[in-house]
Amino acid sequence: MKHQATPYFTFNGNAKEALGYYKQVFHGEIINLQTFGEADFETPKEIDERVMHAQFRKDALFFMVSDSFTDQSVQTGSNIALVIECESADEIQTYYDRLKDGGNVMMELQDTFWGATYAKVKDPYGITWDLNYTKEQ
Repeated sequence: MKHQATPYFTFNGNAKEALGYYKQVFHGEIINLQTFGEADFETPKEIDERVMHAQFRKDALFFMVSDSFTDQSVQTGSNIALVIECESADEIQTYYDRLKDGGNVMMELQDTFWGATYAKVKDPYGITWDLNYTKEQ
């Protein structure tokens, strides 16, 4: 693994509002904010203004944020995932295989438009893991 697991918060369309709140509370910065409408990924028009991905940083505090799709509501309390940044294709495959054994695959391991291999798996204990391996360019 490249570093400690990163918290990832998912919201029901109010991610921008939440980011503004966290900016006010922690006096940090919002970085790499991209809406669904800005992404090179086909999505319904009604979610164009929702946050597809953003990051928040204040000193050692770091987390990532997105909004859900309109047909995937988020239940408060289960809207946090842990992101593992893998160092190799073999490592992400290993973790994916282990987590899906007894777990629930939410997104199959696949190549993405953002230049990474990615999967999302909920383990048998209800913890959601986002696995990401950014390929060398």
